[in-house]
Amino acid sequence: MSRLIVISNRVQVPRSDDEGAQGGLATALFAALRKQKGIWFGWSGETSDSKELHFETNAGVTTATIDLSEQEVEEYYNGYANRTLWPLFHYRLDMAEHERDYQGGYRRVNEIVGDTIKAHLRSDDLVWVHDYHLIPQGEILRARGVRNKIGFFLHIPWPPMRLLTALPQHRQLVETLFAYDVVGFQTEEWLDSFHDYVLNHLGATIDGDEITYKGRTIRAIACPIGIDTTEFVEALSSDEAISTYKRMVESSAGRDLIVGVDRLDYSKGLQERFTGYERFLNTHGERAAKVYLLQIAPPTREAVQSYRDIRMALNAQSGLINGAYADIDWVPIRYVNRGMSRSTLGGIYRAARIGLITPLRDGMNLVAKEYVAAQDPDDPGVLILSQFAGAAEQLKEALLVNPYSADDLSEAIERALRMPRDERIARWKPMFECIKSQDVNWWLARFIDHMNARPASS
Repeated sequence: MSRLIVISNRVQVPRSDDEGAQGGLATALFAALRKQKGIWFGWSGETSDSKELHFETNAGVTTATIDLSEQEVEEYYNGYANRTLWPLFHYRLDMAEHERDYQGGYRRVNEIVGDTIKAHLRSDDLVWVHDYHLIPQGEILRARGVRNKIGFFLHIPWPPMRLLTALPQHRQLVETLFAYDVVGFQTEEWLDSFHDYVLNHLGATIDGDEITYKGRTIRAIACPIGIDTTEFVEALSSDEAISTYKRMVESSAGRDLIVGVDRLDYSKGLQERFTGYERFLNTHGERAAKVYLLQIAPPTREAVQSYRDIRMALNAQSGLINGAYADIDWVPIRYVNRGMSRSTLGGIYRAARIGLITPLRDGMNLVAKEYVAAQDPDDPGVLILSQFAGAAEQLKEALLVNPYSADDLSEAIERALRMPRDERIARWKPMFECIKSQDVNWWLARFIDHMNARPASS
C-alpha cells in the first residue's frame, strides 16, 4: 500500500495519552497515516535559522517538522499568507496588503519545504498538500523531478474572478495548481468560482471534473470536510462534557443560552453578530433578560495588526452592550477570550438553545456541525447559520441568515426561541444524518479515492 504524505503549514503532533483532545481533521489524518504508514510534514511553529528536519513518532504516526527564521515567518506566514491571501480569499479586498517582500518570502518558504521533503519521498507515495499557505508546493515538487500523485485541498473559500484578479501575479499563482492531479474545494460555489477563472481568464477547457490547460489535465472537485461525528457524540458522555453541561444549566439560572464559538478573526462576523444581538435585546425587551449570549473567541495571529484591532473593538463593543442592558443579576454577553477542549465545548453546545454561527465568509465552519452533533435528539437546539458559510450548502434546515443584517439576526433569534419542539426535531434530523454520513472519514476517503483514480504523472 502506498504511503500517505501530508504537507501542511503546521503539524499537530499526536500524543497517545490525549488523542481524544485532537481536532477532527487531525484525528482523521492520524488514522489514515497509521493505516498507510505515512508522514506528516510541516512547520514546527518555532523560529530558528536551522533547517534540520525533526522526526518524531507518537501513537503510530510519524511527523517531520522544520523551523523557520523570524524573517521567513514574517514574510510567508504573517505576510503573504495572512495579510494578503487570507483577506482576499475571504472577500476583504480592503484589508489585503500587497508587498513584494511577502510574495518573495512565501515562494522561498515553499521552496524550502519542497527541497526538504523531496529527499524523503518514495516513488509510490501519495502526496497531499493542504491549504493556502502552500498553493505552489505541487509545482515546486514537479520542478524537482517528483512524479508522484499529488493532491491539493483548499480549506478556505476560493474568491470570485473579479476579486482574485486584484492579486498581483494572480495568473502565476493559479497556474501552479495545474501541477497537481486533484484539487479539492469545500463547496460547489468555490469550485464554480475556480471554473470561472480558469475558463474565462486562462482559456482552459472543462469536461466534467477534468480541466485541461496547456496540455495538462487535472481533476477539480467539491469535497466538503466533515467532523468525526461518531467520536464527537461519544465524547458527550465523558465526565468533562457532562460536568460542563451541568455547570452551564446551573449558571444559566433558567435563561436560554445562545452560544457562538469562533477564532478571533474578522471573517467570523463577530462585530456584526454583537450588533444583531443588541438589536434583539432592543426590540424584544420582554425576552431580553431571559437569554444570554456566550461568545467564545480565542485570539489568533496576534502579530497581525488587523487581528489586534478586532480584539480591541470587540472588547469595547461587548462592554458597551453589557453596560447598557445588564441588570444586577444578569449580563447579556459572556465574552471569553480563550480556547476550550472539545469535550468542554460539547457540553456547552448541548446546553445551548441556539447555536449562533454567523461568519461573513467561511470555507466550511465545523463549529456548526459540532453544534448539530451535540444536540439532544429528543429536544434539540436551533442552529442559526450564515448563508455565506460553506456549511450552509449541507445544513439547509438551519435558520439561514444574512450576517450583515442586524434585523435578520434579531428576527432569527426570536424565531429560534419560539420554535416548537416538533419543528426543532424536524430540522435537526436531516442535518444530523448529513454530518453523520458525510463525516471527516468520508471526506478523507473520497479525496484519496480521486487521487488513486488518476494516472501516474509523466
